[in-house]
Amino acid sequence: MMDFVFQEKSAEAFSDKVEVDSHPPELGDMEQPITDRGNLSRTSSGALTRTSALSVQVDSHAESGDIGEPISLYSEAAFEEFSQYASEHGGQRWQQECQQHGAEETEINGRSEQAAEETQLVVLDPEHPLMRRFQAALKNYLTKQMEKVNLELQELRTATKKGKVQREELGVILYGVQQQLAHLQMELEKSRDRHSQIATVRQQLEEELEGLRLTYKKTCQNTDDERKKVSAMQTQVENLALHLFYMQNMDQDMHHNILLMKQSTKKAEAEKVQAEVEKKKQDLLVDRLTRKAYELQEQVALFEAQIVAQAEDTKITRQAVNEASMEVQAINMEKKRLMNHWNSSLAGMRQRDEAYAAMQDLLSKYRHELKSLEIDIYGCRKSIRKEEEKNEMLVTILSRSQNDANMTKKMIAQCLSRQEALKVESNTYTRILHETEQALSRTQMDQAARVNELLSISKDIEKGIDTKEQMENEIMAKLQDQMMSSKAAKYFSQLAEKLRKRKMDLELHFSKVENDTAQVILNATHTNCRLTILQKTLSELDKEIKNIHDLISRSESEITKRSHLIENKQGVINLYNKRLEMILSQLGGQELGPLEVEINRLTKQIEECNSEVMTLQKYWLKLQKELVKLTHGREEQLASLDMLKKQITIMQQKKVRTENEIQQETKEQKDIERHMRNMSNDLIKLNMLINKNSNSFEELQYGNIITENEFVRSLKAAEKESIEMQEKHSQLTEEKERLLHSVVEAEHQIMLWEKKIQLAKEMRSAVDSETGQGEIRAMRTEIHRMQVRYGQLMKQQEKMIRDMEASVSRRETIAIRGEGQNKMDKKHITKSDFHRKKQELRKKISETQKVSK
Repeated sequence: MMDFVFQEKSAEAFSDKVEVDSHPPELGDMEQPITDRGNLSRTSSGALTRTSALSVQVDSHAESGDIGEPISLYSEAAFEEFSQYASEHGGQRWQQECQQHGAEETEINGRSEQAAEETQLVVLDPEHPLMRRFQAALKNYLTKQMEKVNLELQELRTATKKGKVQREELGVILYGVQQQLAHLQMELEKSRDRHSQIATVRQQLEEELEGLRLTYKKTCQNTDDERKKVSAMQTQVENLALHLFYMQNMDQDMHHNILLMKQSTKKAEAEKVQAEVEKKKQDLLVDRLTRKAYELQEQVALFEAQIVAQAEDTKITRQAVNEASMEVQAINMEKKRLMNHWNSSLAGMRQRDEAYAAMQDLLSKYRHELKSLEIDIYGCRKSIRKEEEKNEMLVTILSRSQNDANMTKKMIAQCLSRQEALKVESNTYTRILHETEQALSRTQMDQAARVNELLSISKDIEKGIDTKEQMENEIMAKLQDQMMSSKAAKYFSQLAEKLRKRKMDLELHFSKVENDTAQVILNATHTNCRLTILQKTLSELDKEIKNIHDLISRSESEITKRSHLIENKQGVINLYNKRLEMILSQLGGQELGPLEVEINRLTKQIEECNSEVMTLQKYWLKLQKELVKLTHGREEQLASLDMLKKQITIMQQKKVRTENEIQQETKEQKDIERHMRNMSNDLIKLNMLINKNSNSFEELQYGNIITENEFVRSLKAAEKESIEMQEKHSQLTEEKERLLHSVVEAEHQIMLWEKKIQLAKEMRSAVDSETGQGEIRAMRTEIHRMQVRYGQLMKQQEKMIRDMEASVSRRETIAIRGEGQNKMDKKHITKSDFHRKKQELRKKISETQKVSK
């Protein structure tokens, strides 16, 4: 009674909780807390899942009965984590973390305190992925409760058979647990080996990544060195051009000054074009290096994705292996159970065979004793049986003959009664047939009369139509004559009305006649149908009468045959009785008939068969033992085969992985070779340019020597003319100095602009490389920080799910305590006490919800 009261109380409390908290979340219920708050956006799904987990945690505490206590430290920590996550999902989260990385914890704590005050509970759908574990734990708890009730029922029903079954089950369970423990240890060792293998593979991949990064840094350094070399070569080329320009200015005359100016401008343009070409080459180099950097980044992302995919594959394979191992364990347990049962059944069969052999021996003894008694009794019974058999034979013959006579009389009476009834029916049917034939002849006569009437009426109608046409013609003629008098007009109108009435009457009569003819035709068809049905029934009745007559004749013939057979058999029986008496007289008092001789022979055969059966059973038991041994050997071979198959699958997976790694390495090697070819081509181009510059430098030196020789010759010739041209020279020198000054200034300006362009290029390339590397570093740090944050959030989520599962286990412990208390207490709870406790629980639930808000 106490248990029943406690169950009723728990059921009502659970129903109240279901009305308050456990309804499935509707759309409005889920959207309300999000619209009320301003800080939390709709896209923050992680925050919603955390709040839903917290709401489920509070509900689970309320259901478990721990409503009076305040919310646990786990729920407060979860609220703080949720507020952290909500505050971090602002629009400027990345900038704040980059600028204020040191003061992040203080800001998050301050925001978490503000968000904890504003947060509201969000109830998730029970089929949400984050609720699966909690739902599974709750399902396990409820299934445990159901299984507990079922087990209690089974224990009450099967209390008498418990001792032996428990002993056998405990032995089997212990053996199974030992096997399972050994298997689990093997699986643990295998998982550790796999973990070590995966760790080694990961270290190798990280080392390869570091090698790729080092190669990337080396290529960047090589490009910087090449750029410096190119800039140095450009400065050398510019210095040589300036030297050449000054030598030409010093060597050439006034006449060649204009030409020199033109050549210098042309050279400047050519150098400008050359500088533009080199700039394009450098831009192409920069583009190549940036592409290479992007390719390396893509390769890094690809390696990371491959690592993630491989981890997922390993998880799936582990799950499949675990399921397969569990199935194999179950099969092995079932096999072992069957083998134990088989051995026990064999032992029982042996014991039964031994008991059966002992019983057979006793039976043979009793049978020998009984035979002697039966032989004595049999002689006394024989005479009695003979007289009884004679009497029974006579009685049976008499009763059979009487029964046959009675049956024949009854059948004859039945057949006669049926014949009379059939005769009466046939007479009635014949009378009905005559009546229907007479009615048919009458209806045919009526039909002929009606047809004649119809013909006469149709003739009258035709005559009336003709008269009508004549009258109409006359009326038209008279109308054409314009009616000489009013009397004639009235007469004609009266005639026309009479004709119309006559016409209407004739039409009505014609329709009536047509209806009568149709009715007559219907009656005729109906009578014809009845006639055909009656004829069919008559023929069937005639057939039945013939069949009955045939049956009567057959039964009479059978009666006569059977009477003859009975007489013949009676004669045969008398002959056999005489022969039996003769055989008995010949035997001389020993009343052993053929059946007794047959019995003795059969008993000997039965004994021989029993001995053969015993030998065969022993042979069968030997064969069963051999079969058990063979099955044990087969199981061992199957287990070794399974192990080999597993090793083969593992080696195949390793082979596939190594092949994939080799393919990736070959691809990387091809990419590196392609990059090396590009670099070698660039180096060849640079060497060609250097060779061209050195050749041009040698040509310029040779030209300078030639120009110096020519200048010496011209100086000797000019010394003669110098005297004449001193006056002109003074004027021209002034002009020359002025022009030289202007040219030098122009050249100086050109050099300054070229240096500025070069500096701008170098600055641009340096700025581009530094900014790109800085962005890459920032992105890497940001990715690392996000990964760390994601790991923290996943840990927090796991912690919350564990808390929810712990709440379910706590609920189970509280229920167990309540059951213990109910068993200890023997007081009955009244209805008023129950309602009072219910109201207190509701108040506590509302207080906990206010505290959580």
